[in-house]
Amino acid sequence: MILRRRLLLSVLGLYLCGTAIAQTSQQVNGAVPLKKIRVTLLGTASGPRVHVGVAGISTLVEAGSERFLFDAGRGFMQRSVQAGFSMDGVTKLFLTHLHSDHVVDIPDLMLTPWSAAPGRKVPLEVWGPDGTRDMMRHLEEAFAFDIHVRRDVDENFSPDGIRVIAHDIREGKVYERNGVTVTALLVTHGLVKPSYGYRVDYARRSVALSGDTSPSDNLVAFCKGVDVLIHEAIDLDVLRKLVPSQGPFEAIVARHTTPEQAAGIFSRVSPRLAVFSHSPGTAAIVDQTKRSYSGRVEMGEDLMVIDIGDEVRVTRTAAEVRPR
Repeated sequence: MILRRRLLLSVLGLYLCGTAIAQTSQQVNGAVPLKKIRVTLLGTASGPRVHVGVAGISTLVEAGSERFLFDAGRGFMQRSVQAGFSMDGVTKLFLTHLHSDHVVDIPDLMLTPWSAAPGRKVPLEVWGPDGTRDMMRHLEEAFAFDIHVRRDVDENFSPDGIRVIAHDIREGKVYERNGVTVTALLVTHGLVKPSYGYRVDYARRSVALSGDTSPSDNLVAFCKGVDVLIHEAIDLDVLRKLVPSQGPFEAIVARHTTPEQAAGIFSRVSPRLAVFSHSPGTAAIVDQTKRSYSGRVEMGEDLMVIDIGDEVRVTRTAAEVRPR
């Protein structure tokens, strides 16, 4: 009788342990609820300056079975792992433009998930404006020694895992698989041409990312009625402290969006939620926007998660979504 009881308890213990492992795995892998889009802000810092404690601009979008990274700013890989993703969890990268603060950590995405066990086994695919293919080819050349040694001489890592498939894109649909569509839209970023924003559509849900832009009628046309619009912004008071010279100050303002201008964009697009990212993150930006825009506005921060379903739910840290 005692032996039978011990056996039953052992079996029950194994069952409960297995259930706990399955739940933990699902939480860490961040399974997205069916027919929803989940957005994780991996990095929200503005400009090429180093911001201690804030990663460079980078946004992860999950829709159905698809997972996309938009821009690869400084430190995004640490944020990605911190959010509970495996290092090889992203194989599709979309670039808004080729300014350094948007591409500086591409080598990390290209090399680290491939060379860290168990290692990426599929190619990294990259979409971006003219020059993207050349940039990726030169990165492969720059790291040729490391790639050769790890692939051909020492560790014998996957040849497919270090391959890069790069696309120079044009405005319009650039990706359409598994019920998910990614559309590139031209925006206005001074002399940096072309510069793109993106819109992701899945199961009648949608999210758009402005990229770097001054107020753009084209963005409004492509994004009208989107569920969530993630938009850049500048804080003029912060900028004046960083760029006291009048000429450069005016040039920077001309290729970005002020809070008042953002309010006008939001009013025309009418998203269910507007989120600022790639901004200084100051309270003044939201306060100034709300003076002339009555819709829902949030200031983005690293590891913020946005679930887009019947409701649009914001969680301030990915750790609450993907406990580790």
